[in-house]
Amino acid sequence: MAELKIAVRIDAMNLPMRQSLEMAARMGASAVELNAKNGINPSSLSDTGLRSFRKMLDDLNLRVAALRFPTRHGYDHVPDLDRRVDATKQMMLLAYRLGSPVVVNSLGRVPESTDDARYETLKAVVDDLGRYGAKVGTFFAAETGTESGEQLMTLLESSEDGYVAVALNPGQLIINQFELSSSVAAVSSRVQLVLAIDGVLDLSAGRGISVPLGQGIAELPELLGVLEEHQYRGHFVVGRAESNLEELNQGIQYLRQL
Repeated sequence: MAELKIAVRIDAMNLPMRQSLEMAARMGASAVELNAKNGINPSSLSDTGLRSFRKMLDDLNLRVAALRFPTRHGYDHVPDLDRRVDATKQMMLLAYRLGSPVVVNSLGRVPESTDDARYETLKAVVDDLGRYGAKVGTFFAAETGTESGEQLMTLLESSEDGYVAVALNPGQLIINQFELSSSVAAVSSRVQLVLAIDGVLDLSAGRGISVPLGQGIAELPELLGVLEEHQYRGHFVVGRAESNLEELNQGIQYLRQL
């Protein structure tokens, strides 16, 4: 497999943007994941500001691997859904201007039954965002973890008019106690980003917990083999929301050794 392309989750650094980017470059990352709600303000980013930001990235030999756009509710939550979808489209346009191939967010919990009204709501959103992605050139990537990979893929493949990608988060699948290997196999053809997060099952608490990369039960070499079957050449994003600089650096070194 080709050398892994490693990105760093910028908001995990808790540093001003310029310092975060400089730190990512020193760590040896080739790209970053930005958070649209932490560190970059789309409403105040003028054309001049955008050019300045992209020049800063170029000077550091960095690119934007993904733009994260967390929302309070998933797209299965009907109240304010139109506003949430419109805001997501704005982020997709911003991501395109930043040179990012994807905007990452969870779709929300996918119901098991296709007869559930929420399923039809999600299907309409997938159709809408999928068409918009084809129009602007940056795709929405649904983060895994709130349902099995099989359930998510069934929803995504139900859309004939648009394409929604997958941001594979193995740690979140482990935390929510979904079978990892079958979930990865199910979504592998649509994976456009890998969130390199690990997880373990806490049997005493009856739940899973997120842990630093390499300290959980995610078999990264096996995962890489499945992705290689589909010629995956996207980025692997290091970092959890609670990561510190030491953990980020260790995560990068772990991926380099694979």
